[in-house]
Amino acid sequence: MRYKGYEVEPSARPLPSGLYAANLTIESEAFPHGRSYTFDALDYFFDADHAVAYASRWARLWIDDRCRQAA
Repeated sequence: MRYKGYEVEPSARPLPSGLYAANLTIESEAFPHGRSYTFDALDYFFDADHAVAYASRWARLWIDDRCRQAA
């Protein structure tokens, strides 16, 4: 998904415990040398959909904070 010019890729990784880790990759052409930011195991959830939703919300907050700092 795209958000404010960033490519956001939230995901849920199943763990042996039965939980899902909320993971996230954020990419942008504005990052130097095509760099991307990866955040693993932001938090843990019993449901994969909740993990993805959390990572998506976390991405929007992270991007909004970067935009505020740049202004």
